[in-house]
Amino acid sequence: MTVKPSIIQHEFIGLESKVVNSSNPDIVGITGKVVDETRNTFKILNKDGEKKVVIKDTAIIEFVTLDGTVVEIDGKVIMGRPEDRIKKRPRRLW
Repeated sequence: MTVKPSIIQHEFIGLESKVVNSSNPDIVGITGKVVDETRNTFKILNKDGEKKVVIKDTAIIEFVTLDGTVVEIDGKVIMGRPEDRIKKRPRRLW
């Protein structure tokens, strides 16, 4: 799969994710499946069955898409309500 700027319009609930970098060192390395998304946060269910809350604004998150492609996205780019983000046209940042 070719990664396009429209990847930020996709649904993230159900995807495997990993926090690769964050200004909060306690959340770096959290892995699991995204079970909920709000305007400012992701809730990630890890292997132990715990739900961890990750603030989008301070994190860089790696997602594995359904076809196996690994995409690293800065949380600042995907800020906002999921239903509004899906409707919005992506801006090219490069």
